[in-house]
Amino acid sequence: QVQLVESGGGLVQPGGSLRLSCAASGNIFSIYHRGWYRQAPGKQRELVAGISNGHTNYADSVKGRFTISRDNAKNTVSLQMNSLKPEDTAVYYCNVRTPNSNYWGQGTQVTVSS
Repeated sequence: QVQLVESGGGLVQPGGSLRLSCAASGNIFSIYHRGWYRQAPGKQRELVAGISNGHTNYADSVKGRFTISRDNAKNTVSLQMNSLKPEDTAVYYCNVRTPNSNYWGQGTQVTVSS
């Protein structure tokens, strides 16, 4: 079992920045992929960014603005979000994968509005 606790999120003006963090505990040594997803009202959950074996991938809509990173010492994965746009407004979810399962954080609201 893996437990995930997210932090960060909130209200920010367009053009602003936020940083999300996700701390993992439990059977963390079986994790092979970490990522962030988001779900806006009325839309499907979508992958925002992922990191696996040092390789990263991003949704086209966030390339150049968002950066995913991991801190092995703290067992965290973070998402630095810059140049935020109103269309980035969504609930953001941390996700990790193990060979046998898929785990989700509780979600954190990000609202970009003036």
